[in-house]
Amino acid sequence: TLEDFTWFVRQARGLGMEIALDFALQCSPDHPWVHKHPEWFHHRPDGTIAYAENPPKKYQDIYPIAFDADMDGLVAETCRVLRHWMDCGVRIFRVDNPHTKPVVFWERVIADVNRTDPDVIFLAEAFTRPAMMHTLAQIGFQQSYTYFTWRNTKEELTEYLTELSGEAASYMRPNFFVNTPDILHAYLQQGGRPAFEVRAVLAATLSPAWGIYSGYELCENTPLREGSEEYLDSEKYQLRPRDWDTAEREGRTITPLLTRLNTIR
Repeated sequence: TLEDFTWFVRQARGLGMEIALDFALQCSPDHPWVHKHPEWFHHRPDGTIAYAENPPKKYQDIYPIAFDADMDGLVAETCRVLRHWMDCGVRIFRVDNPHTKPVVFWERVIADVNRTDPDVIFLAEAFTRPAMMHTLAQIGFQQSYTYFTWRNTKEELTEYLTELSGEAASYMRPNFFVNTPDILHAYLQQGGRPAFEVRAVLAATLSPAWGIYSGYELCENTPLREGSEEYLDSEKYQLRPRDWDTAEREGRTITPLLTRLNTIR
């Protein structure tokens, strides 16, 4: 319930943490928008609403948004939805694939929200061309995903940090994630604990913001299959309880290092 959620947000805040909400702007076939605003969706020649496709994959349970018919209405409704969750205590939104939506749409939405709530943060989850990533930062996204996860050699890191610390530093706030629910890089799969420690130190000292995905503290590095960046036991599909206390007693965690890094920051 909403009461449960607001309680959860309050408890997290009491522990010095903020809850970030994943914001994916798309609909299921039974979403109220589908029936109230059919003009907000793409239609096939037979009149049915077009579902999402990424050939050869078909996502029949997802209806992507069409922005050309009623941009003003979509901006207003999106702001309404965001403000609903803001009223529940959320101040950070991780926007899913913003580069697949019109840039002007996000520019208007973020400006509207930040006009009254300048402390609300929008994180652009956009793995796309550098020009688009920079554009999203320029039009309002306060934080940005980066290609840090795939920059591992000295040459790669030097080139990438030179790019981010140049002119882009005046408008782009990169977030260096060492791993994500979708990305377990081969460097971590093959490097063991030393690799986890190296990447944590680099991320914490090279970027204004950094992040880890749960399980990193325990150096979890088993891929779904050889050559895959997916986790074998992904939390996208199951709950993963972990025995943190036993891991700490047995020295199987890098939590002390992570704590020290954040203390230094």
